Amino acid sequence: MHHADKYQIGYYPAPKTPMLWAQKDHIEAPPIWCSVDLRDGNQSLIVPMSLEQKLDFFKFLCKIGFKEIEVGFPAASETEYTFLRALIEQDLIPADVTIQVLTQSREHIIRKTFDSLHGCKTPVIVHFYNSTSVAQREQVFRKSKDEIKKIATDGAALIKQLAAEYDGNFRFEYSPESFTGTEPEYALDVCNAVLDILQPTAEKPVIINLPVTVAMSMSHVYANQVEYMSMNLRYRENVILSLHPHNDRGCAVADTELGLLAGADRVEGTLFGNGERTGNVDIVTVAMNLYSHGIDPKLDFSDMPSVVAEYEKATHMQVYDRTPYAGALVFAAFSGSHQDAIAKGMDWRESKQLHQWTVPYLPIDPSDVGREYQTDVIRINSQSGKGGIGYLLEKRYGYHLPPKMREDFGYKVKSVSDHSHKELSTEEVRDIFQQSYLNVSTHLAATEVHYQQLPADRLKAMVTLSIAGESKTFTGEGNGRLDAVSNAIREGTGMDFSIVTYTEHALEEGSTSLAVAYVGIQWKSGCVTWGAGTDSDIMTASVKALISALNNK
Repeated sequence: MHHADKYQIGYYPAPKTPMLWAQKDHIEAPPIWCSVDLRDGNQSLIVPMSLEQKLDFFKFLCKIGFKEIEVGFPAASETEYTFLRALIEQDLIPADVTIQVLTQSREHIIRKTFDSLHGCKTPVIVHFYNSTSVAQREQVFRKSKDEIKKIATDGAALIKQLAAEYDGNFRFEYSPESFTGTEPEYALDVCNAVLDILQPTAEKPVIINLPVTVAMSMSHVYANQVEYMSMNLRYRENVILSLHPHNDRGCAVADTELGLLAGADRVEGTLFGNGERTGNVDIVTVAMNLYSHGIDPKLDFSDMPSVVAEYEKATHMQVYDRTPYAGALVFAAFSGSHQDAIAKGMDWRESKQLHQWTVPYLPIDPSDVGREYQTDVIRINSQSGKGGIGYLLEKRYGYHLPPKMREDFGYKVKSVSDHSHKELSTEEVRDIFQQSYLNVSTHLAATEVHYQQLPADRLKAMVTLSIAGESKTFTGEGNGRLDAVSNAIREGTGMDFSIVTYTEHALEEGSTSLAVAYVGIQWKSGCVTWGAGTDSDIMTASVKALISALNNK
């Protein structure tokens, strides 16, 4: 990186502002959202959407909850004109949705834009713009500040005139394009001149849009520029101040959030940030950030997998696995310590019957966006821990392993993942558990068990074992059935072990109610082996668990 000296700061800080936005710690209400997926998003695609894809995507944006949707630049593109006419002629625009059309501040394009809108029954925002930046004035237009301002004011006058001449419910939006490369005082002068012509009212507010056409500064600089404009625009009570951030510096979300704190009322952006170069601001992320602070964004992302699928189908773009809130892995925890904390947090929330969400490592409840804990949150590989593995087995299949057994099982699962160099599915985890512990009868098998009540609440057990294919019967006494069975096996076979852990519970598996028991036995050497058993009878399940633990020596 030897040529950094060729780059100069190309932005212009706002005159001193009180930076009131910096004293706020959160956004209190959602902005007005305007989707520009069908313009900025579509023109950035290698293969733009077909007419049918555009129509389907427009309906999808309405379904999500967008009330303002930019549908294109009808005067400059035949395909965008055709799309606009299809929306109007097929009566596809909902009554509560306002479409937005884009036009340069040039007479013939403005006139063609109004021609393209004939017959539209719903409100329309006519969005006109011209570039005001130093670089564009000097290099592209080679015009003075007054000449550039006249382009804006001439456009405003013509739009106001045509809106009166044409049938329709028209609203106006003006953008000083390349705002971030424009001196804020000059941008303010141009916008105020436009507002003087358009004369906004409470019934017909005008949108002033401040685009980050190219991101040039840190986000706080943009926030100061927005605050300066917000505090100095004329007719401010009748102006909707809008943001249109691009993501060249990777700061579009931050620019948007700080811009909203600084006084903006509206955001133009796209789903997942699709747009030219590095993209537009990702409305999904901004909206979900609000949601994570307890603010209803008024957009519906409750089925995020479907949103991703619709977006990918229409655009042929891919939502990256780590895209905030929407990526396939954004809630996934592979780390053992993360899994353990999540599992304990979920159990805490359930035991306390909490409504508030405070689970470690998960900023929102994955189920709020249509994701499942068992398949999307706890993910199993060689980095996983006993807590997460046990939690998955419990929540998906109903097995509540004792803590020490969880540890033993965790090592088995991690070993399989490590040697296979892959993530394990929940079904594979279940299979490892069942093959390793459940009803294991590789060497020993209890073929028959009978009990006899003795005085002093003692029991005698008569246990018939199949040992390497040979049948033998042993007798033992104990304080309970499992104690009697273990004593019979110990005394009959000479095995030196003692039961150190025993738990059991009901296991619902389909429509059949089963009991499951877990047994940990310690051998003379000090090692502990584990077994599990299932049966409709809890005592039979316990014996199966004991036999499984013996076989695992």
